[in-house]
Amino acid sequence: MEVIVAKKSGFCFGVKRAVEKVYEQIGSKSPIYTYGPIIHNEEVVNDLAEKGVRVIEGEDALSQVTEGTIIIRSHGVEKRIYDMIEKQGLECVDATCPFVKRIHKIVSDESEKGKQIIIVGNPGHPEVEGIKGWCHNTPNVIETVQEAENFEADEEKQICIVSQTTFNYKKFEDIVEIFKKKYYNVIVANTICNATEERQAEAREIASSVDAMIVIGGKHSSNTRKLYEICSRECEHTYYIQTLDDLHLELPKSIRMLGITAGASTPNNIIEEVQNYVRINF
Repeated sequence: MEVIVAKKSGFCFGVKRAVEKVYEQIGSKSPIYTYGPIIHNEEVVNDLAEKGVRVIEGEDALSQVTEGTIIIRSHGVEKRIYDMIEKQGLECVDATCPFVKRIHKIVSDESEKGKQIIIVGNPGHPEVEGIKGWCHNTPNVIETVQEAENFEADEEKQICIVSQTTFNYKKFEDIVEIFKKKYYNVIVANTICNATEERQAEAREIASSVDAMIVIGGKHSSNTRKLYEICSRECEHTYYIQTLDDLHLELPKSIRMLGITAGASTPNNIIEEVQNYVRINF
């Protein structure tokens, strides 16, 4: 059986940078915390926990910290979190992905001018929550075409549309098109990062040409779920796993080609383990 591994898989630039920043802090005398899991991968988070890095979940927990270093994860956070860290006299290491930082600046600048901010993304996702926290007015989060069609904007206000960096590019285009048809006063900032677009396009291409597809990533990883959705539409036999331990495949003998892709928070060693396993056993 031929195995095709996506070239655009595993840690993206922002995730790699964030993880490296945490490991650089290990060994310092002060306590080390990440505000939320540094990335959506349990293997990495567990390894950091074994090395003494603790995870803070929410503002109430942050308010109890009296000393140490707080590391802002790649997803970014609301502006008020930075203010809390400074007020409490804690050291801050900002590992926010630069592409996410760009969105923070866009929504801050445009909302300050009075524009209505539309964030195309997953409500409740930490990146989206962080983006909302940089708006000077109340933003709206749109996830589906149906929501875009039902949305009623203030026609006197100009609309500024941004996107979660890992959102499905095709869905973003569809949602933007609806807004452009409904309203004249729309400006669009395509803030889906290039790595996401390339990863999704390659996954779609591989899935359309293989008999089975394996998608590797954390169960809470938004970008991995989107890869799974994309691959599932192209390939009936698509499997979503976190690690090799989750791989329980009973592939039909007729399968001759198998594809592998992975989310932006998946370490290379896990991808290699899965790749080696399927090459040997199928």
